[in-house]
Amino acid sequence: MFEQTFKNIDDVLWKEAGCATELDYTEQTSWLLFLKYLDDLEQRRAMNATLAGKAFDFIIDTPYQWSSWAAPRKRDGSLDHDSALTGDDLLDFVNRELFPYLQGFRERATGPDTIEYKIGEIFGEVRNKFQSGYSLRDALELVDGLTFRSQEEKHELSHLYEAKIKNMGNAGRNGGEYYTPRPLIRAMIRVIDPKIGERIYDGGTFLGAGVKTVVLFFEKGAPTRNIWYYQLDPGRSLGKTNPLNDDDLAEFVALQATFADSDNSWTVSVGDLDRDSFDLSVKNPNKAEAAPLRDPEVIINEIETLDREAEEILEGIRGML
Repeated sequence: MFEQTFKNIDDVLWKEAGCATELDYTEQTSWLLFLKYLDDLEQRRAMNATLAGKAFDFIIDTPYQWSSWAAPRKRDGSLDHDSALTGDDLLDFVNRELFPYLQGFRERATGPDTIEYKIGEIFGEVRNKFQSGYSLRDALELVDGLTFRSQEEKHELSHLYEAKIKNMGNAGRNGGEYYTPRPLIRAMIRVIDPKIGERIYDGGTFLGAGVKTVVLFFEKGAPTRNIWYYQLDPGRSLGKTNPLNDDDLAEFVALQATFADSDNSWTVSVGDLDRDSFDLSVKNPNKAEAAPLRDPEVIINEIETLDREAEEILEGIRGML
């Protein structure tokens, strides 16, 4: 269901003068999906509160809720085209009212751990790139047709996003390799018993520009008493021309079999964790804290990698002229 809708949204964005790359496509699709998902979530919570005889306070004020400006409906549940903004009216609302309102959440939030603060953070980084209010109206109606109720739907959305973001790197554009590297997935399969284990991966990418990824393994069926850490140190800067490989993960696979300690692995008792935060940050006791300044050779390697990637992009542009 999602795949065809994503293709249809891409077709709309392809005609947009303000959207020229896969990164633009993904960014614009993302903020639309986020607002639709948030509205669906709040509407469900409001309904549950009503059924329980409780009051419910919406995070988003009524004029800025998806169901108010993006998809107003008639009493029979169908889209009210007469009330739905489009054209210049829609662009003016999104650019001059909606985005400033959402960006203001950061200042209005009570703290950085609140959803209000996160909304402000998101829309402080994103901007609307639609230049046609009619194209935006088409995209809104496509996104409005999506639902996010079942785990199957959420899994499909996650899978499509990984594939979409991978395409940004494969296209030689400025999206980079934000997908999970295949060697890491192969290592996961080798160390996880499918009957008892599951995995969650979080964080950024495996590029060498200081961005880190954390992979968490959870074992079902027993309470956690000890936490085994492994800190991957390939000894080089990773990037598009120097990717992660199976040899980089060989030590991890070998040590994980017995959860052995080494220079790159260690064990922490659950009893030693801060009971308030349960901080699981990677702090290797076998190595000193990393110096604030990186090795000059690493920096030079990264610059050379970025230069090569920039040249590839420029060559691609030249080929289109």
